[in-house]
Amino acid sequence: MKAGIHPAYEEVNVICACGHTFRTRSAHKGDIRVEICSNCHPFFTGRQKLVDTEGRVDRFQKKYQRGKEAAAAKKKRPVAV
Repeated sequence: MKAGIHPAYEEVNVICACGHTFRTRSAHKGDIRVEICSNCHPFFTGRQKLVDTEGRVDRFQKKYQRGKEAAAAKKKRPVAV
């Protein structure tokens, strides 16, 4: 490594909005404040709910089903000779 071009890498506190605090290493000076951490994130706490608003998957499948039907209809058309 070249000397003098890299920032100082030191320990900093990461403070979450929920109050959870942990230490990590960073080139950032001072404390790092975050809105959500692994202590309060729904994915890590097991409180995550999957919401499929109006069947997003169903809408996607319908959209591409119409394309497949159009392609099949195009193949079935008689060829003008």
